[in-house]
Amino acid sequence: YQVTLVGEEDGEELQLEMTVLNETKVVNGIETRVVEEKETEGGNLVEVSKNYFAICKPSNNAIYFGEDVDMYDNGKVMNHEGSWLAGQNDAKAGLIIPGKVEVGMKYYQEIAPGVAEDRAEIVSVTALLETPAGIFKQVLKTEETNPLKPDEKEYKFYAPGIGLIQDEAIKLVKYTRP
Repeated sequence: YQVTLVGEEDGEELQLEMTVLNETKVVNGIETRVVEEKETEGGNLVEVSKNYFAICKPSNNAIYFGEDVDMYDNGKVMNHEGSWLAGQNDAKAGLIIPGKVEVGMKYYQEIAPGVAEDRAEIVSVTALLETPAGIFKQVLKTEETNPLKPDEKEYKFYAPGIGLIQDEAIKLVKYTRP
């Protein structure tokens, strides 16, 4: 499964490609699925991360167990800023998407003190959104904040059966399902 989002910011083309890999990783005693994200700016690779998710079967919640991040500059790994794993350094698993969504619901997506502390609030479950890949209905819209960057606020949009279809300036241009 793969989604590709493309857009432009400050005159530079941005691309995010997310791929569900045929890999798992045990994080804090839980078997998680590995989702790889590759980000480019102006055609140059800037980040590759492996994110670790699991679904809680009774609630259908998508739980986020952390990520291993490689930050690039001129084709070389420069650092691992933003990396965290549940169970290490006081980090805990977060809720990436609840199984039952309700407008006004607030939750922590990342709980890694001082490293990753994203929070989300559901602001709509009925949005209509047009992307280069199509028009989507019943779209989930979240407002994300982070106490580590108090002046920033982001909006993300998720389509049923697809996942992320817009993240600020980038929109879904293609997706594949197995």
